[in-house]
Amino acid sequence: MTASIPRPGKIIAIHLSYASRADQRGRRPAHPSYFFKPTSSLGVSGGTVERPAGTELLAFEGEIALVIGTAARRVSLDDAWSHVGWVTAANDLGLYDLRANDKGSNVRSKGGDGYTPIGPEYIDASAVDPAELRVRTWVNGELRQDDSTTGLIFPLAQLVADLSQHFTLEPGDVILTGTPAGSSVIVPGDVVEVEVDAPNAPGAPSSGALATTVTQGDVPFDDRIGSLPAVDDLQRTEAWGSREAAGLPPADKPGLSPELRAKLIEAPTAGLSAQLRKRGHHSCFIDGVSANIAGTKIVGTAKTLRFVPFREDLFASHGGGYNAQKRAFDAVREGEIIVIEARGDDTTGTLGDILALRAQARGAAGVVTDGGVRDFDAVAEIGLPVFSQGAHPSVLGRKHVPWDVDVTISCGGAAVQPGDIIVGDGDGVIVIPPTLVEAVVDDALAQEIEDAWIAEQVSAGHPVDGLFPMNAEWRAKYESATSPSTGSGSKP
Repeated sequence: MTASIPRPGKIIAIHLSYASRADQRGRRPAHPSYFFKPTSSLGVSGGTVERPAGTELLAFEGEIALVIGTAARRVSLDDAWSHVGWVTAANDLGLYDLRANDKGSNVRSKGGDGYTPIGPEYIDASAVDPAELRVRTWVNGELRQDDSTTGLIFPLAQLVADLSQHFTLEPGDVILTGTPAGSSVIVPGDVVEVEVDAPNAPGAPSSGALATTVTQGDVPFDDRIGSLPAVDDLQRTEAWGSREAAGLPPADKPGLSPELRAKLIEAPTAGLSAQLRKRGHHSCFIDGVSANIAGTKIVGTAKTLRFVPFREDLFASHGGGYNAQKRAFDAVREGEIIVIEARGDDTTGTLGDILALRAQARGAAGVVTDGGVRDFDAVAEIGLPVFSQGAHPSVLGRKHVPWDVDVTISCGGAAVQPGDIIVGDGDGVIVIPPTLVEAVVDDALAQEIEDAWIAEQVSAGHPVDGLFPMNAEWRAKYESATSPSTGSGSKP
């Protein structure tokens, strides 16, 4: 900071604020949410930032930084901007390898030394319109980000007013206002430059180029002290900005077509399972589960979550933080059903009301677990369909360790793979291989028509012998009665 600007007592950053970034991530928040960065993460233009040994996903985020000029506590939206003293550039650097166990708080992934360079020049906030600021980022001279505050979901003044509702913003405090689309991975040797300016203001004031060079660290993290870096395809995708940029193959589109979903909703599980049996599939049943909401029907593609038996050391390493259970419920997509392997143990809960709310907010079609459900009545009131072994009040850690997501699991005696078709109703839940689903549902619906005709004959007093299943004589009568020329449903 310059001599006239106080050193910040706190640095507050927003998670998502630009529409371009939110659209890239596939989620747009209704309200701003924040995290803190330590003041020891501050850096200056011309400095370096270290990518620690054993990591690969250090990413830049060019941002507009607001520096508070006068204390703000419960200020109005109209008055909020007057408490901002200066505007400058910032690079909210982050290490995606360390996101998992600090998801949301970003303590380790965003708190490293030099992970918040700001400057070099400071623009007088009173001389610019907060709605007409621009932020641009270059990597090795190539423009990577170019956006303006017209693309914000939440205006800059709103962030100041909102934060002041909760605590006093003091002179020198820094608010990092979020990054637009274009953030990506940087490697040792890269030079990142961020500039904030007001091109329409008199004199077009600018922060100048905030330059940071990436270096390679050589000291590994100690697994005897804390969690080690870990990455997966989700972290790679979010760090690079897309699966393509991360070098990953395109993701299969989730879900079912509206037409196929409508057919599956119409077809009962009894009829679907009969068709699977005809094709030699006898192990399609998720046994022992029933619906929390009477009369409910679920149809969707499987997203799997695996629990392993409780063991103290495994729970210490996998049970806390942003564990597999939380990752599954945070990542479930519209139309998917979370299927949980709990080894048929109904003496512990495998989800509760908070996770049910998260699944519902993400558009999940339901949950199937061969374990128990805590907050059972509350989950039912939420309206999320859940098929389970029943209610149990225990919390995570009694019998299970959340272990992995999107792997082949066993649930209620059935093998379930990610992307399998799950259908559940009052008769239970079945698993349909995706390659069979079109033929199975069409034949099941055709069988339903046939069964309805048989039911009419039984109601009329005919014995079931020879009728169910139909012999040649009854088959001929059925085909005659249901042919287009004679109509359907005619009595023999």
